[in-house]
Amino acid sequence: MTTPAGTTPPGSTGTTPLIADPLAGKITGDESNLSNWAGDYVTNLLGRGQALSNQGYQAYSGPLTAGASELQQNAFQGLANLAIPTDRMGAFNTQTFGADQARQYMNPYLMAALQPQIDEARRQSEITQMMNNAQLTKAGAYGGGRQAIMNAETQRNLGTNLANITGTGYASAYDKAMAQFNTEQGRGMEAQKMLNDYGMGALAAQQGAGAVQRQIEGEGITADIKQFEEEKLDPYKKVQFAQSLLQGLPLQTQSYSYQQPNAINQAAGTAAGVMSTYDQIFGPGRTPATTTPPGTTTPPGTSPGSTTPPARVP
Repeated sequence: MTTPAGTTPPGSTGTTPLIADPLAGKITGDESNLSNWAGDYVTNLLGRGQALSNQGYQAYSGPLTAGASELQQNAFQGLANLAIPTDRMGAFNTQTFGADQARQYMNPYLMAALQPQIDEARRQSEITQMMNNAQLTKAGAYGGGRQAIMNAETQRNLGTNLANITGTGYASAYDKAMAQFNTEQGRGMEAQKMLNDYGMGALAAQQGAGAVQRQIEGEGITADIKQFEEEKLDPYKKVQFAQSLLQGLPLQTQSYSYQQPNAINQAAGTAAGVMSTYDQIFGPGRTPATTTPPGTTTPPGTSPGSTTPPARVP
């Protein structure tokens, strides 16, 4: 017996059979099949879905990340080739100006520079002494005490003049030497600072470039992991896709197999069917009226002309 989709077999509900119809017999099995009008479409659909599920994983063969650009590669290479003077970086070793530094920085030709002044001072002293001698001669006092005093004063003035020339020259040379020493010390400190700044800047640039390289490498690793996880989950997605093709298709019919009923079941089913029909016509609880024929004996407790309900077949 075959019933179309959306109907129920006799004696059953929409899902689970309850009590089989005695006239039809006992249900011994059932089978579900696709409806004829939808069979070809569903079979084709499932075949195509199965073919898609059986296909291998089609991985993306292109680049997963952009990678480093050519300019970035050149910058990385340039930073890697930088000669960072780490062995010369540090604090500047300052010095104090002393005798050694004075001899080092003072003009080694100082005496040669002062000698013309000394010679000129001596020449002027000799001229003065000659003029004094001439005056003493005219006065008739040459060779006396007055000449001795004047000569002594001339020599004293010459000594004072020579001392001033030498002292001023050496003092000026010393001051200039100290100034040059301080200038070189300042330049040395500035050069050390620039060297330190260059080294630290180069190290910072290399560190920044390393961070960019790490980020690029990390993007590649992340893309590879994502691709691996997607490929790993692909078979499960295909199985889920194949299962989804079978969901929500109310296209089946039900086939039921019945066992041939025996005579007793048929008789019981017939009596039950008659009473069910009577109840439907006259209402439940009503029994058909019967008249006692003449010459029959009425059962005790009844009167002639009364009605008795017929016995129901169990």
